[in-house]
Amino acid sequence: MTKRVVVPTPRTDPPSTGRGDRVDASLPFADPVDPGEGESLFSDAFPTRSFPSGAVMPAQDPHALGGARDNILEVAIGREVRAFRNKLGITVADLAAATGLSLGMLSKIENGVTSPSLTTLQTLSRALGVPVTAFFRRFEERREAVFVKAGEGLLIERRGTRAGHQYRLLGHNSGNTGRVVVEPYVITLTEESDVFPLFQHSGLEFIYMLEGEVIYRHADKLYHLTPGDSLFFDADAPHGPDQMRQLPIRFLSIISYPKDEA
Repeated sequence: MTKRVVVPTPRTDPPSTGRGDRVDASLPFADPVDPGEGESLFSDAFPTRSFPSGAVMPAQDPHALGGARDNILEVAIGREVRAFRNKLGITVADLAAATGLSLGMLSKIENGVTSPSLTTLQTLSRALGVPVTAFFRRFEERREAVFVKAGEGLLIERRGTRAGHQYRLLGHNSGNTGRVVVEPYVITLTEESDVFPLFQHSGLEFIYMLEGEVIYRHADKLYHLTPGDSLFFDADAPHGPDQMRQLPIRFLSIISYPKDEA
C-alpha cells in the first residue's frame, strides 16, 4: 500500500513587529477629499496613510502588567538596577563579577521576583556608583491623575478663540513626569465660529469627532470628518476646520509636544 505524504505549506504571514502584532506591508495610501483645482496651498510634503477596516496596527499592549506593577517594591528596585546597569553599558555577567552575586540572583532582582536584602542593595549600589536610596526612586515617585466631570474642564484661550472656537482643557501633565507634554481638549464650534485652517504648532495632534460634520484641512489635503472619525497628524503643518458642514461641531483634540518646547 502506498503511503500518502502531506507536505506542509510554508507560512506566508506578514512580517511580525516583534510584539505579537502583524502589519500588512501593502496598506494603501489615503484618498483624502480632493481640494479641487487651484486649491492646493502647499507641496505634498506630508503623505498620509489610511488603514482599512480590520487592519492590525502595531502598538504596545495596554493590558500589560508592567505599568500596573510599578508600585510593587521588588519590581521598582529591579527596574532601577537594570536602568543603572544599562546606563553604564555593562552586562549582567559584568555586574555579577563586580558584586560576587550569581547570574541567577541578579536576573531575579532585575525581574522583580525576589526581594534583595539591604546588604545586597549596598553591594549593588557600590558596583553601580549610586546611593542605595536611588533604587527606591520609582517606588516612591508620586503618580497623579486628573478627573474631570462631564461638562466641566477649564475653558482657556488659544489662537482659535478669536475665531469663536471654544477650548475646554480636560487635563494636563505637570511637574517632572516625563519629557512630553500632553494636552487633551474638547473643542466646540458653533454658529459664532469661523473657519480657520491655518493653525500651526510643534508636536503631534490627534482628533476624534464627537458631533457634527466638518471638512478639516491638513497641509494641502482635505478630510471629511463625521462622528467616530479620527485624524492623526504632524501639527507643524497648517491645519484646521476648512468647511463647517453641520453645527454644532465637537471633537476631542489631543496635542503632545516635547517639554522643552512648552
